[in-house]
Amino acid sequence: MKIALISPAGAMHRYNGSFHKGLHYAPITLALLAALVPPELNAGIAVYDETAGPIPLDTDADVIAVTCITGTAARCYRYADYFRSKGKTVLLGGVHPTLCPDEAALHADAVLTGLGEQTFPQALRDIRAGCLKKRYDGGGCPDIARRPLPRKDLLDKKKYVTLNTVEAVRGCNHSCTFCAYPAAFGRRVITRPVRDVIDEIKSFKGKEVIFPDVNLIADAAYAKELFTALAPLKKWWFGLTTTAIGHNDELLEIFRKSGCKGLLIGFESVNQDTQKEIGKGVNHVAEYKALMNKLHKKGIMVMGCFAFGADCDGPDVFDRTVDLCVKARIDLPRFSIITPFPGTEFYNELEKEGRIVERDWSMYDVEHCVYRPKNMTKEELENGVARAWKKAYSIGNILRRLDLTKFRTVKSVYMLVNIGYRKYAKAFRIFGKEIMSDNSDVPEPHGER
Repeated sequence: MKIALISPAGAMHRYNGSFHKGLHYAPITLALLAALVPPELNAGIAVYDETAGPIPLDTDADVIAVTCITGTAARCYRYADYFRSKGKTVLLGGVHPTLCPDEAALHADAVLTGLGEQTFPQALRDIRAGCLKKRYDGGGCPDIARRPLPRKDLLDKKKYVTLNTVEAVRGCNHSCTFCAYPAAFGRRVITRPVRDVIDEIKSFKGKEVIFPDVNLIADAAYAKELFTALAPLKKWWFGLTTTAIGHNDELLEIFRKSGCKGLLIGFESVNQDTQKEIGKGVNHVAEYKALMNKLHKKGIMVMGCFAFGADCDGPDVFDRTVDLCVKARIDLPRFSIITPFPGTEFYNELEKEGRIVERDWSMYDVEHCVYRPKNMTKEELENGVARAWKKAYSIGNILRRLDLTKFRTVKSVYMLVNIGYRKYAKAFRIFGKEIMSDNSDVPEPHGER
């Protein structure tokens, strides 16, 4: 058996789009799926991440396993239909097939819902036995202890800023109305044994470590144990938390001692009413500047994420947000549009109100508006996001936001990412619907399956 694991990408984030190497790190999903292939199959395995390079149309793989999010669903289906027309067996899994399994089933030999630790190996065994089912449902959260290490050796390290990504915490204990993760996988938080995580990090080459987990402090006691154990390794690490980190001085000091150099934090909005609207009650806008001061004193830089388009937002929200980013010295601001992913509370509410105006999944990439905002037009929202990117990443505002005297050890990293986002901001507006929905580089399927 030969298996190709593929992750299609939207136009903006594709290897030939505007998301440059310095802005993305090695994915865990594909490498982990490769590690989960049952050894008794003696399978040949290839991995193709379209953010890093093209997906070959002439692959000799027998099985094509596609991981799919909502923003890539249309392109995933195009690849799936093409490969099925070539006689390949196609498996579709990921967040979007979990949320829309009947839709995904139109394009696959089997749909895998939920998390793949159990369903993916079983589907492969069934293919070998000639008894593949149409649906494999992964119920609940599987145990992630003692699992095999992701097959990073199958990734081209030259295509990523680093291969040193590791999962420690799966899940989040918050219930943001727009987040697809709890809609697809539930709110249960599970953790890997600390020793498993530390042993994997010990295998990394280089000093940096990235934790892409959606909320590293979902289990504060676990976070204290993990990062206390990490400290002796003398690594520089980067991860995701909520603003709640500012209220846990003990954990924050452990972060500092363990080598934390950067955190991604979802600030979401400068409007406190919006925090209530989207279910992000942990955020308190009045505390943002003090939080940034506290993190900077610990030597921790911040990628701060803001999402526009809530019902509380008016046309003034964009400039106010950039002004806050500059005054609070948020090192790396990121801007997006709150997007109604299927199955989420936000989607259901907008659907009920008849406000969803775009059904092409290619536009669900969090940078395009797919619904009617309440207090501005769709065009005002999209133009405002583009303006926020451009204004925040002007040379003057980059210099105003960064205090390089406090961050000499990692200043090259953050300057590199700021420059990368500056390029991203300048190319932002060229990715309209015509480009986003164009999948003509993948041939239409010939014949019927």
